[in-house]
Amino acid sequence: MPKLLFLPILFLVLFVLQKQLNAQSLDQQIQDIGKQIDALEKATAPLKSETSGLSQKISSAQGQIIALEKTIKSTDENLAKTDKILSEQEILYKERISRYYKNTTTYSPISILLTNTGNDSLRYYSLFQNILRRDQQNIISYVTQMDSLVKAKSQLAQNQTKLQALKKSMESRFGFLQAEIKKAETYKKELSEKQKSLVAQKESLLSTSVGNVSTSDDPASRADYNPGFSPAYAAFSFGAPHRKGMSQYGAYARAKSGQGYEEILKTYYGNIKIEKISSPDNIKTTVGQLPFEDNYLIGIAEMPASWGDNGGAEALKAQAIAARTYALTYLNWRMGKREVSGTICVDEGCQVYASSRKNNPGAWKKAVEDTRGMVVVSNSTNDVFSTLYASTSGGSTYSYTSLGHSTPSLWDTKCNNGNCWPGDAWEKQIPSPWFYKGWYKTRSGVSVGRSHPWLNTQEFSDIVNAVLYFTKNGDSSHLSQVQNCLSSCDSNAWSAEELARQVTDKGGPVSKITNVKINFGNNGQVSTVTVDTDKGSFNFPGDAFKEIFSIRAPGALHIKSMLFNIEKK
Repeated sequence: MPKLLFLPILFLVLFVLQKQLNAQSLDQQIQDIGKQIDALEKATAPLKSETSGLSQKISSAQGQIIALEKTIKSTDENLAKTDKILSEQEILYKERISRYYKNTTTYSPISILLTNTGNDSLRYYSLFQNILRRDQQNIISYVTQMDSLVKAKSQLAQNQTKLQALKKSMESRFGFLQAEIKKAETYKKELSEKQKSLVAQKESLLSTSVGNVSTSDDPASRADYNPGFSPAYAAFSFGAPHRKGMSQYGAYARAKSGQGYEEILKTYYGNIKIEKISSPDNIKTTVGQLPFEDNYLIGIAEMPASWGDNGGAEALKAQAIAARTYALTYLNWRMGKREVSGTICVDEGCQVYASSRKNNPGAWKKAVEDTRGMVVVSNSTNDVFSTLYASTSGGSTYSYTSLGHSTPSLWDTKCNNGNCWPGDAWEKQIPSPWFYKGWYKTRSGVSVGRSHPWLNTQEFSDIVNAVLYFTKNGDSSHLSQVQNCLSSCDSNAWSAEELARQVTDKGGPVSKITNVKINFGNNGQVSTVTVDTDKGSFNFPGDAFKEIFSIRAPGALHIKSMLFNIEKK
């Protein structure tokens, strides 16, 4: 390549390099990363606040440092190439300086005119001027490029020093941050367990069945109760708790209307048939080995025997078949076999067996005997499956799958859909005391000074603020109850005043509620809760509202199921 072409190429290389450095200087990038790390350290200051995303941000900052190291390396290589090119041009530079000096001192316009005549003098003069001008431009360009190279090398050296110092600082600071994140995550895990424990205490009524004696109604838990103040707000749950399989109160109402046990079972369990099998002679229970048909099943206390004397004999039969199938499935019995394995518990963890029922079974014994050996069999698998049941579904049951069989999701109503719910729900015809109830006590009767489920404006506004914070922030760490605490109050929970301050940038704080509207989905759950307040209208997801209500509400107040309502009076 001719040496005269080096300078344009060199200029292009330096131009591209300069554009790269000007787009975003390495120094600026280093400063940006330093700011990110400072922000990360500030984010860990509360320690017990949210930690999600910090690890990703740390990894991102580390990745940027690695990228900067590559950029610096690439820049260093480019500068080295440029330095080599300029070194090669140094000889030409010296020659041009020498020639330029000689031309400007030796030759002059007068001497050219005297030594040449006519047009030749003008031509030589023009050529002489072009040579001088070109040499002058090349010299200036070389000096400029050398100056840029020196400055770029100096800046690169400074950035290398800064980056190494930053990298060293980051290593220790990352270690600190990660340690603090671990502490915060451990705290959140512990807090989560505490909140789960709190909700478990509130929802300690684990019974999934009516039991030997129907739960007595509590006037204070009904919607028509007068709390003595207004406005007042209360949450009422439809059904409790798991809402899967057969509704016992629904079966009772259906039996009273003339439905037989097979129709009842098909309604709740779907595509099934009833088959008679040879039951095992004995099974193992947590109270010892018992004859299966003549003792264990006679002692099942999951439905009041009195129902059989009040038009519910078919419901008792449906219950006997469901209980028999549940027990055999639990003990790993399958169609065509007589063998069972394992041990079944005799409390609500499995299904309740009571010696008092065994000794005084009433109409229940006839239901067991009339259905002897009958089990629920899936038409799709030709085998048994776990036949779940519960006291009250609230007029809507969930689908579930067991051993390959899926039960239907249905509106348990006279019209077989949600159009006549809740008025024509089968459970309402009895009615079930759990069909629509405000839960404010634990199973043992603990209410922490609350005599009803109603909340005043300040209490309900605090819950709404908690839901608002949770839906905007996704963190429930500081939202545990702070008054009438079921156990000891969490010292890290925000007071109503602090919570109000925390939601000032999230649309709150709410201090007055004018209306609450519940929007129900076709799946038998609350889809959204719309709350009209002095800060505008808020639409909260139903599951978020239920979760936060149960951990923030005072005393034992909680929402039992995802099918609920909020009333105002």
